[in-house]
Amino acid sequence: MLEAFLSALTPFNLSLALAGVVLGTIIGALPGLSATMAVAVLVPFTFTMDPASGLIALGAVYTGAIYGGAYAAILVNTPGTPAAIATSLDGFPMAKRGDGDLAVTISCFASAFGGIVGALALLFVAPPLATIALNFGPVEYFWLAVFGLSLIAVLSKGNTIKGLIGGFIGLFLSTVGSAVIGGDVRYTMGQLSLLGGIHIIPALIGLYCIPVLLGMVANRDPHIERAKSGNGTRIPEALGTLWRSKFNLLRSSIIGTVVGILPAAGGAVAGLVAYSEARRTSPDRARFGKGAPDGVVASESANSATVGGGFVPTLVLGIPGTPPDAIILGALLVQGIRVGPQLFTTQSDLVMTFTFGLLIATVLMIPTGLVIGRTAFRAISSIPKSVLAPAIGVLIMVGAFAVEQNPNHVVMMVILGGLAFIAARWGFEPSPIVLGLILGPIAEQGFVQAWLIGGASGDLLGQYFGRPISLGIIFLTLLTLAWPWFSDWKARRRTLEVTE
Repeated sequence: MLEAFLSALTPFNLSLALAGVVLGTIIGALPGLSATMAVAVLVPFTFTMDPASGLIALGAVYTGAIYGGAYAAILVNTPGTPAAIATSLDGFPMAKRGDGDLAVTISCFASAFGGIVGALALLFVAPPLATIALNFGPVEYFWLAVFGLSLIAVLSKGNTIKGLIGGFIGLFLSTVGSAVIGGDVRYTMGQLSLLGGIHIIPALIGLYCIPVLLGMVANRDPHIERAKSGNGTRIPEALGTLWRSKFNLLRSSIIGTVVGILPAAGGAVAGLVAYSEARRTSPDRARFGKGAPDGVVASESANSATVGGGFVPTLVLGIPGTPPDAIILGALLVQGIRVGPQLFTTQSDLVMTFTFGLLIATVLMIPTGLVIGRTAFRAISSIPKSVLAPAIGVLIMVGAFAVEQNPNHVVMMVILGGLAFIAARWGFEPSPIVLGLILGPIAEQGFVQAWLIGGASGDLLGQYFGRPISLGIIFLTLLTLAWPWFSDWKARRRTLEVTE
């Protein structure tokens, strides 16, 4: 371990970690330029490096990009990456009232803590945690997606019915194109551009950013309030908030690590699950969605913890947890490194050097994030809307196009954004729609595969309701759905007791 730690501390590896975090943070902050794209761009440059150095560079970019998505989520109400969806729920309201600098600083420290927890899990408990992923079959992924959809009650901001309608709209949009199983073509209206379905990045940009841009143009008020303090970081206040929310911080980091281990779950699901738990256990649930720092803490610590957690199935089982993990796995295979349980014995020095490099990159994210965050908040809060709105408009069009160099994605983004702007006037939030769009393919694939397995084995009901992990997820789903009604009933009962 000491040799691996010293190897990670070489000037070259430190330079790679710092450069990777800066590059990843900037890319993640730009809507449309996702963590997957950041890692993919860097892969060819790592082929000439030592495998450990190449892994450190890729891991640093990945870490920085996941954190960078918080900037756009907080300052522009547009998650830079899907992992930052839950961050926008409280981060942007904080920025609207002049606490954007505090929200950015909280997200920086929370992301660093979550990233450290995820990396430590990779270092010490990777093989045991990987067995959890092995026990998840198609039906478990189906119920996990249903559990994720049950979080719509959290995202609905007081109107569960409209939230459910938005979730169903997202599920419908996820069925456009070729079916996940079987390849049937659905709801394309004869348009070849829809055969691949509705891509999540243009949809994310359109549903979140277009309404914000139109709101900027239609409203004379400032986009966000200027900082309430002069230093632009408010570090003591942020650290005090994290200390008061220490149990939320630790719980959310553990949630992110466990969810990251599950292939296809990713930072978006982890952030939403952690946000739901933070809201459910908070004594002041009414503040969530209106600028509660605890919401930012939960989301950012959880989505950053998925980075280390996602490397567990990638390195131990050869099963990538997220698209960036799949790209990194491909880079390892190109260099002739065979992943699997034997990797931790035959090439343990490589794994440990990479893990320590990931820890160092996460620590470097604190000064980097504070400097970039301070600059970003001051710039966005001081630039006139007449300049800011066109600049953001150009960036989002470039981001939507750059995903696959497809002009149809720009059209898709504009159409979905216009519909989201109209729907917002009727009280429909974009988050439930995006959640349905993300979880729809996971739910469909798991349901169809479980149906085929159950039909072939002659035990269809047992396939869905006879497995212990499935029953546990179903219980959590029912608890999540029932909790808002139970909380309201308990509050009404307490009010009656006081009045009597």
